[in-house]
Amino acid sequence: MNSSTSLWLKGALALSGYSALLLLGSAVLASGSWAALITDSPKEVIDEAWQIIYRNYLASIGDYDKDSWRQLRKDLLSKTYSTKKEAYEAIRGMLLTLDDPYTRFMDPDEFKELYIDTTGELTGVGIQLSFDEDTQRLTVVAPIEDGPAATAGVQTNDRIVEIDGKDARGMSSQEAVQLIRGPIGSLVTLTIERDDEEDFDVVIVRDRISINPVVSRINTTTAGTQVGYIRLKQFSANAATDMSDVVKDMEAQGVDAYVLDLRFNPGGLLEASVAISDQWLDVGVPIVSIQSERSKSVRFTRKEPLTDDPLVILVNEVSASASEILSGAIQDNGRGQLVGEQTFGKGLVQSVRGLSDGSGMTVTISKYLTPNGRDIHREGIAPDVESLLSVEELQDLGVDSLGTDQDRQYRVAEEIALKALAQPEGSETRNF
Repeated sequence: MNSSTSLWLKGALALSGYSALLLLGSAVLASGSWAALITDSPKEVIDEAWQIIYRNYLASIGDYDKDSWRQLRKDLLSKTYSTKKEAYEAIRGMLLTLDDPYTRFMDPDEFKELYIDTTGELTGVGIQLSFDEDTQRLTVVAPIEDGPAATAGVQTNDRIVEIDGKDARGMSSQEAVQLIRGPIGSLVTLTIERDDEEDFDVVIVRDRISINPVVSRINTTTAGTQVGYIRLKQFSANAATDMSDVVKDMEAQGVDAYVLDLRFNPGGLLEASVAISDQWLDVGVPIVSIQSERSKSVRFTRKEPLTDDPLVILVNEVSASASEILSGAIQDNGRGQLVGEQTFGKGLVQSVRGLSDGSGMTVTISKYLTPNGRDIHREGIAPDVESLLSVEELQDLGVDSLGTDQDRQYRVAEEIALKALAQPEGSETRNF
C-alpha cells in the first residue's frame, strides 16, 4: 500500500471504519458469584463490556480462550477504580487481548461521534482527518464539498499544527474531533502547515454539515453516449435512499451505462450495503452470507433492479467492508466488472452496543462471505481489470476531479462500460 493511499485509509476509517448492525442500548447485567464486586459504577461498566464479549464475540477470530477470559474478569473486578476514566482504560486493555482492531471501546463522547458519523449529519467544519504516524501530524484527508473548511480554503494533505492555539502535534484524530466540532456559528482557528509555505491561520465558522453520501454526474462521450458516474462515499443510514434517487433520475434522463465509484469508501452499515446491492442485481440472487460460530444466513435480493444498463465498479486499496460486500455481490453474480486495485480486505461484521453510562462498543460478531463463498478478510477482492494510480497522480487529481477525463482509472472503467453497451442484446457475455 503506498503512503498516499494509506493516508486516505487512515482518515476514512477514522470516519466510518466498520460494517455494522446498528444495535444500540444493549446493557448486560452482572451475574454469578462476582456480582458483589461490582456494586460501584466503574466496575459495572467493565463487567458489561466483559459479558458482551463473552456472549457475542466470534470465537474463531484471533486467539480467543473462554477460560482465560473468565480469569481476566476475576482479575479486573478484584481491582479498585476511583474514576470512570480508569475503568475505561481497563476495558481498552481488556479488548487489546483479543487482537481484533474492530472490537473497540468508545467513551460517551466517542460513542456519540459514531452515531453522528452513521447518520450523516454533524456540526463542525467539514473535514476528514487522519493521523500520519511518520510526521506525527494531523492531516486533512479531504474537506467535505461545499463545507465551511473547503470554503475557507482548507485543502487535501494540509497538516494541522494547532487548533485554537493548542498544539496539535501528536494529537489523535479523535482528540482533534472534540476540539474542532462545536455549536453552529462559533469560530475555530486552525493553524495549517502546507508544503513550501509558512504556517498560516484559517478561521472557520462552524455550521451543520450534511455528509451527502452520493456524488453524481452524467458524462457525455464524443459519440453522445451518456455515462452515469456515481461516487458513493460511505454506507450511511441515508445512502440507499440517495442512491435510489440518483439512479431513478439518471434513468429518466436516458443514461446508457453506469460507473459506480467505491474508491476511498471505507464501508459503513451492513444494511446499507445489502439495500444498495438490491438496487443493481436481479431479484432472488444472493448478496452475502453472514456466518457466526452458531449460525449462517444468506441475504438475497428482494426487488427488481432499478436498471439493467451496463455497470462497472471502481475500487482501490481503501475500498473496505460494506464496499467489498457490494463489489463481491456484483462480481460474483456477473452483473458488472471491477476496475482498479485490490480492495482492503475486511470481512468481519460488528454489532454496535451501548453501555449503561453512555459509552459503547463495536464488537465483532460474525464474518461475511461473497455469494460464491469467498472469504476476503485480509485478502480483499481482486479487480477484473487492474488499473493503478501513482502517488503523484492521486495528489494531482484531487477529489473534485474524480470521475472526469482527468481520472485515468475512470477512463478505463468508462471504456469497459461502452464496450459492454456495444455488445448485442441477448449475448451470453452481455453481463460480463
